[in-house]
Amino acid sequence: MFSQRLSATPRGARLARRLAAHQLHDWGIPHGTDASDAVALIVAELAANAVTHGRVPGRDFELRLTLVTGGVRIEVSDARAGSHPPGPGEVHPPCSLDESGRGLLLVDALADRWEVLRRQPGKTVRAEVDLPATPSP
Repeated sequence: MFSQRLSATPRGARLARRLAAHQLHDWGIPHGTDASDAVALIVAELAANAVTHGRVPGRDFELRLTLVTGGVRIEVSDARAGSHPPGPGEVHPPCSLDESGRGLLLVDALADRWEVLRRQPGKTVRAEVDLPATPSP
């Protein structure tokens, strides 16, 4: 498992994506593979949401990556209580002229499973990306 607290700033969100890509590479999931790219994009979107919508002054957000059987679990947690993002099946496309609102659509498209979990304080968005099966020798 990999876990890191990051500042709830755009810089922290960018760092989350880089750290995720490097961690996957260390786990044997090379940069540029479909799985690595999907995880990096999901981390980028969830971290951007945590910074934009879940920011509490003076509080960090947390990135956690876990190798699970057959895949990678991504968890991004923030400290903002109250409003929670829509979950799977509840995400609607924004109007064509809206400049934001597409992040969870990307998560929905790229993740094999995802959910929103309540915690005290705040919330965690958890997503999983399945890894391709490696052939036996």
